[in-house]
Amino acid sequence: MKRPLIAVDWGTTSLRVALLDERGQAVEERSSAQGILSVTPGEFASVLAQACSGWPAGALTLICGMAGSRQGWMEAPYAACPAGFGDIAGQLLWVDAGNIAIVPGLRCEHHGVPDVMRGEETQVFGALQALSLDSARLVLPGTHSKWVRATNRRIDSFSTFMTGETYALLRHQSILSRTMPAQDLQFDEPAFRAGLEHAFDCANLLQAAFSARTLSLFDRMPAQVMPSYLSGLVIGEELRAYPTHEADPVIIVGNDALAQRYGVALQWLGISTRSPGSQATWRGLAAIARTLD
Repeated sequence: MKRPLIAVDWGTTSLRVALLDERGQAVEERSSAQGILSVTPGEFASVLAQACSGWPAGALTLICGMAGSRQGWMEAPYAACPAGFGDIAGQLLWVDAGNIAIVPGLRCEHHGVPDVMRGEETQVFGALQALSLDSARLVLPGTHSKWVRATNRRIDSFSTFMTGETYALLRHQSILSRTMPAQDLQFDEPAFRAGLEHAFDCANLLQAAFSARTLSLFDRMPAQVMPSYLSGLVIGEELRAYPTHEADPVIIVGNDALAQRYGVALQWLGISTRSPGSQATWRGLAAIARTLD
């Protein structure tokens, strides 16, 4: 890159920024709880300036994530799949011409129904860069888990699963919460695997989820491991619905805790995995910046 880059990952509940050098390496990283929902309209520029205080004034700033949503700084129209680095760079929404831009999300359709992502596209590009891959299938676990297919450094298609949100609803707002500890304790792999197995055996989450109550009711499983069991049920449902018979490795892009669970689940299915590390977002934004050079 010809000049330093300020890379911004602005989500619903958090703000992460990094100062990258000309090679795309993080010189400094900062984070806060100032996600888009906590920022008053009209204050996005000042919040960002405060987060990046002391960094080079002439740096290019690229922002990915929910800052480009309808509830964010400015709505950046979705780019259509298939899309690559150049397509994304060509549709940047410039907040300050030549200096600050928002990366558009992506959209695709399944049987006439739209699907969207914001921020994950940047992580995918960064993962491909980090692992020196042109094509891959990837999973990005989270509140809304994404399965992505990339070919020749272009995102061909993706599918969204409300896995994390479903877990949170069942865990905290359903009758299942009454048989579980107030806080999630240490991850219990045997209980998680039991949840995976039952998800595949039952083949219906609406039925399988009730087992998290009955196993506790009959003292078949201790309460402290039930969150891990429930996690296995919902992740198992996601994997059951997604084609997992292919032999190619799956690239897992996410935080360590979720990556561990998906790694265990995919290994249980006989599928190997790889991870690009924690810098996927920064690598993706750096790759987009290079296309501007």
